[in-house]
Parts: sequence; structure tokens; C-alpha cells
Amino acid sequence: MDVDGEGDTFELNVNGAQVETPPPVSSFSKEQEIEKLRTSGSMTQSISEIARVKNLNRLQIGKHEVEAWYFSPYPKEYAHLPVLYICEFCLAYFPSPMMLSRHRQRCTLFHPPGNEIYRHQDISVFELDGKRQLSWCRNLSLLSKCFLDHKTLYYDVTPFMYYVMCLRDSTGCHIIGYFSKEKESAENYNVACILTLPQHQRHGFGKLLIEFSYELSKKEGKLGSPEKPLSDLGLLGYHELSIDDIAQKTSITHADIMNTCTTLQLFKHYKGQHIICLSEAVLEKHEKVRNKRRRRIYADNLIWKPPVFTRDQLRFY
Repeated sequence: MDVDGEGDTFELNVNGAQVETPPPVSSFSKEQEIEKLRTSGSMTQSISEIARVKNLNRLQIGKHEVEAWYFSPYPKEYAHLPVLYICEFCLAYFPSPMMLSRHRQRCTLFHPPGNEIYRHQDISVFELDGKRQLSWCRNLSLLSKCFLDHKTLYYDVTPFMYYVMCLRDSTGCHIIGYFSKEKESAENYNVACILTLPQHQRHGFGKLLIEFSYELSKKEGKLGSPEKPLSDLGLLGYHELSIDDIAQKTSITHADIMNTCTTLQLFKHYKGQHIICLSEAVLEKHEKVRNKRRRRIYADNLIWKPPVFTRDQLRFY
């Protein structure tokens, strides 16, 4: 996932406090942070998955043609085709444009087969149950594996809810990205897997998905945190987004807030305690990104109640 927006910045003021000036924002290196997280063990990945040879070349999704990044377990007969053609509404896959065209004449879907729980301007979000919309969610997992190096589960979709963000126009709802969420999470994870499709990256949609996941946590009255590990860009997206007031206002866990402040070097030691110190450079950068950001989530447009599952419904095996 590529994220280019900024989350809210929070400031704790200490009147008359003289603290050491934080290092410039430019000292924060995405490459160094990823390497540190890899080597420190806080972000692990499946070595066997990374080592698998990429089996797809390019994907045609609607009017967009994109390159696959990683191996995805599509059937062997589709491997190494010049282009794999995917229906952008039902996510079925075909080896030729003629077969896709014939499919589109029969396909009745023009949006993900779930409940629309959010709409603002041209953005809609649909909620899908992995158990009820089994085939669609499996197709989504196959597609997302092309762009996620750490994802290892493709067919085990029944324990998850899926929240799919779409751009809406006169021809239908076109998928931008999604996140999945466990129906029952002992650790209160509010995101299991998150992805913005490559053709929609660098437009702030990744931040929008993250913001939406925390709006759901607010509705649930819980503090949430994404499941680890995240992909490289997904991880950094959360660092850019994010002790008790902050947690309650954002529904972000205390640990994630502490981790983000540490990564951005916002903590300073003053009179025996740690404070959050925001330099002029940090505030200036935040203001520039805030003015640049075009899209936000508006909670009043979210029509949703947290789903309640019986013990039998949570029995997946």
C-alpha cells in the first residue's frame, strides 16, 4: 500500500519549557525504518512466500493494466500469460479479452456483493462477509496476493469481514482497495490485511482506508490496532498516521501511538518525564500535507452497526 497523506498531529504543551530541538523531519528515512523493523524482528515475513517465483506478468483490471509484483496462486494454466484479464466487478479471471468480454455480457455485478455502509461524493465502502461472499472474497485474496509479499492465506476467508472502498461513477463502483478484519479478535485488531491497488496509489486512498478502519473502532467503542506484520508501505502509512487522550479520540492503541512518536522522534525528556515536542519543521510539514490532502472520512455518512456473531457462526473449522 502506498500512502501519501498525513494523519492528525497532537501536541502536549509545556509552558516555558526549554527542550532540545528535535532533528529535522528530513532525517526520517523510510528505507532505514524498514530495515530497522526487519532486523529487530517486529516485522516478520514468510521467507517461503518471498522466495516463490512470480508467476504472473501483467493484469488488466477495468481500464487499468498493472504489473504483478509477487507470486499469487492462480491456477497453473493462467501462469506466465502476457496479460491476465480480471472482471473489475466480480474479480473473475480470464486468459483473453474476448473471454472477459463474453463474461461481462452475462455478469450482473456492478459493485462488490455486500452492503454499502458508507457513501460520500464519489466514494463508497461495502461490507462483505467472507463466509457469505466466499467466491468473491477468495478472488479478492488472489488479486491482493499479487501486490503483498507477506500474505500467506488465500482461501481461508470465512473468519474475516471485508471492507472494500470503491470509486463510483455512471458505469458502476470500481474497487480502489480494501482491508479485512477478523470477526473475533482477542487482540482487538481492527485490520488484518490492507491494500490499495497500484493504479490508485499515491492519491491518499491508503490513508482513507486507515481512517475508515478507526471510524469502525470508534463505533465499536474499542481501541484498535492493525495485525502484524504489515507490508513495508502499509507499515509506514500507519507510522505517518499516528497518550490517553490521543487513544480515546482516535481509537488507536497506546502501543501504536508510542511507536509512532518514537519513530518520528517526537519524544523528549524533560524534568524526569517524556513529553511530545513538535518543532516548527514538523508543524510546517504537517500543515503542508494537511492542505494537500483532498479526501477525508465523514463519520456522519457511515451507516453501520458492529456485526454480532453467534458461537456457531464463529465456528469456521
